[in-house]
Amino acid sequence: MLTTLESARDPTAHRGALANIVVELTNSGLDYYFLKPLKVAKAGFVLEQSASLGMTGVQQLMGSVVRNMIGRMDGPQLLSVGNSLRKFML
Repeated sequence: MLTTLESARDPTAHRGALANIVVELTNSGLDYYFLKPLKVAKAGFVLEQSASLGMTGVQQLMGSVVRNMIGRMDGPQLLSVGNSLRKFML
């Protein structure tokens, strides 16, 4: 998707796909850096479920914010976000 964005005549045509990737990475990061350590620590069912429910709310809110922000970006801004994502992959 990043290659498609970078080679597009109009990067804004790929706002939705880029937003989806950013949302997915955000959700994965929250799970990996917050929920997974709770499970490893054996924090307990109630605490894990409470955290999971809280993270679900955070993910929904962040998803809406991310989609709104990316939906307003112009081509160079979208390419900058794509470039940042590429750096994470290194």
